[in-house]
This record gives sequence, structure tokens and C-alpha cells, in this order.
Amino acid sequence: KSESTVSTFTIGDINITLTESSADSQPVKIIPGIDIGKDPKVTVEPNSEACWLFVKADETNWPDFKETSGTERKVSYSVAVGDSGWKALENVPGVYYREVSAEDAQRGDAYDVNCNVTVSQMLTKAEVNSIAAGTQPRLSFTAYAVQRLGIDDAAAAWAAANNP
Repeated sequence: KSESTVSTFTIGDINITLTESSADSQPVKIIPGIDIGKDPKVTVEPNSEACWLFVKADETNWPDFKETSGTERKVSYSVAVGDSGWKALENVPGVYYREVSAEDAQRGDAYDVNCNVTVSQMLTKAEVNSIAAGTQPRLSFTAYAVQRLGIDDAAAAWAAANNP
């Protein structure tokens, strides 16, 4: 009879938080020609696992006023990609992702989501006044994390998250 070998299994875990400065949680005025910065921040809490980290931007009651060209919106938003580390998820509008290494997840890191709302100088008072009370535009952000191990690309990770 041999000696027994014992394997102890632990549970991997990913914990994230999403915050935004308190000033950004207050109503923001749409003023022609004025850009509005948004600064959500996703934190992967210490002792988490390597993960795919996602941020989804959702528009509610977003005005669809068009520029003279007919293609550009007079009120639009964009999330900084590239140098910021975030990438747009192909074929899924409003979803951005990044990979978080095991080392960064263990340490716990925060990732800024630099978003800019651009308001055209061509936005008219009549267009602004046409936004009815109770239907003001809203831009909300939600963060998601999916384990990195065993999932080779962001699209598969997003699908695994069971997101719409």
C-alpha cells in the first residue's frame, strides 16, 4: 500500500467595483459647444483572478439630432481606446474590454474609463426644448469581469458572461 496524495482545491474569485466621481452622478447640462468629461473607474479588487474586464455604456433617451451632413449626431459620446488599454468589442456597440493579468488582479488595480460627451455648437434651442421632462438623456456604465483562464478571446468571454 502506498502513501496517499492529497489535493486541496480552492475557489478562484474575481471582485470588481465601478465608481464615478460624485460630481458625475449629478445631472449634467447639455450646452451647445461644451464637451462633458465622464470618469468611471473599474477596480479589480486584490486577490482576484486574471480576467477579461468589460465596461458597457448604455444610452437611454439619447437624442438623435443629426448634423447637417445627416450622419453625425449633435450629441455623442466616445470612450478612449488604444493607449488607455481599453478596446472596442467588435460587433457589440458600447462594449469595451481589456485583459487583466494574474499579477495585476492579485495586486488589485483600477482602470479609468475616459469618456467624453461631445455637444455640437449646432445644437439648437428648439432641439434642446424638444426633450420632454422625464425623458432626459442618460448614459450609464456597467462593469463585468470573466475569468481569463480557459477563455481565449474577448468575444467568447463576453458570450460567457451571458450578456445581451
